[in-house]
Amino acid sequence: MRLGRLFISFFLIPILVGCNNDYSPKPRAYVRLDLPEPAYLAPDSNWDCPYTFEASRYSFLTVDKRHQKENCWYNIYYPKLKATIHLTYSTLDGNLGRQIEENRKLAMKHVGKATAINESLVENRDANVYGLIYEFKGETASDMQFFVTDSSNHFLRGSLYFNVKPNKDSLGPAIEYVKNDVRHFIQTLRWNSAES
Repeated sequence: MRLGRLFISFFLIPILVGCNNDYSPKPRAYVRLDLPEPAYLAPDSNWDCPYTFEASRYSFLTVDKRHQKENCWYNIYYPKLKATIHLTYSTLDGNLGRQIEENRKLAMKHVGKATAINESLVENRDANVYGLIYEFKGETASDMQFFVTDSSNHFLRGSLYFNVKPNKDSLGPAIEYVKNDVRHFIQTLRWNSAES
């Protein structure tokens, strides 16, 4: 008899009391990213391109293997974040308008998925760097694209991609972190040739 009361007291009562209809689902959780304080480095002394810049010290600069024949096409890769900034460089030969239009067309390919596209002008008269930054809101493949130019000799295009399924809720902190790095990249960009 005592054993039966103990069984009821310790096992059945908590089960009966614990069963109620007040269930609420738990919100989806995302992995917490510990993002380091931003720190930047310029390319090493072997850098042989007509532009230079400062990039995150937590990234790696690699040659774009798909376009090895192209001069100075690089990727800035963030292994921890699975993010890549693709850089494509070309010299201008009286074709600035065509380059800008091609860049705009590439950026506008994201219109179908974007809920908004914010554009901001780049103007650094001291460095002779001008351009436009596109920031995409919504579930787009690219989160940011840009071009910078000196309007006569150089044209540099960049695009930011994450190698993961687009989910702005979970990627939000990483996206903002790398976007700030892109802004720093643009602010520190300098042309190396005497023509600029």
